[in-house]
Amino acid sequence: MTECPNNQSFSSLVIGNLVIIWILVLGNWLLCVIQPGTSTHQVNLKLIAMLFESLAPQPMDHFERMYTRRGYRRIAGVDEAGRGPLAGPVVAAAVILPQEGIEERLYDSKKISSKKREELYGQILAKAAGVGIGIIEQEEIDRLNIFQATLKAMSLAIANLPICPDFVLVDGNQVIEIPLPQRPICKGDQLSTSIAAASIVAKVTRDRLMMDWHQKYPHYNFAKHKGYGTKEHRSAIEKFGICELHRKTFRGVKEYL
Repeated sequence: MTECPNNQSFSSLVIGNLVIIWILVLGNWLLCVIQPGTSTHQVNLKLIAMLFESLAPQPMDHFERMYTRRGYRRIAGVDEAGRGPLAGPVVAAAVILPQEGIEERLYDSKKISSKKREELYGQILAKAAGVGIGIIEQEEIDRLNIFQATLKAMSLAIANLPICPDFVLVDGNQVIEIPLPQRPICKGDQLSTSIAAASIVAKVTRDRLMMDWHQKYPHYNFAKHKGYGTKEHRSAIEKFGICELHRKTFRGVKEYL
């Protein structure tokens, strides 16, 4: 259901738009005086860039605070790791953070080093109100397809939480099959602390699993690429064939069956 803005927010929107128009008009005049010969289009692009650079970024706990104000108290974030690899499971994690969050700032797991992920992983497990993991192995990925397997892993992660959430923030644009209110958020691991925490837990959990598999199949070097389709991994498949860990319906693997 679409929420209608109240009078105060509508007035703020109108005033904000008028301020932007005034800045563009004044800025056009100033830049044309300072840099004669500059086109209006070029001036507008410069002003828009300057305007947006000055705007404060949305807080990472925006969605958590918004749904807390609506009465929810146990908000879980859920994310996955391992949709794209040629080998290994897809792993999802669900995390319920305390309302005050944790001291360390959380980031999308793909944008931080493995060392930093491990550090944050420990802090999340120590301070989270609940953490759940869902793992779908490669055989089931081949049977279901990776899209359905990912949604199932997310559902399992929610089900495996030690306490039941009353609201779920989901990374991506798809809802998952759970009997709980939820909000899909595109690029959620960059916009929500709970999803960012889940992203880190899922990534570290999967990386550790692939490190274990490396002990059995060292010639694929899973410890380095974690099953992703790197040049080294593809060369190893070409040389040694595939193993039980490979996803047999994936391009780059099925050609070697």
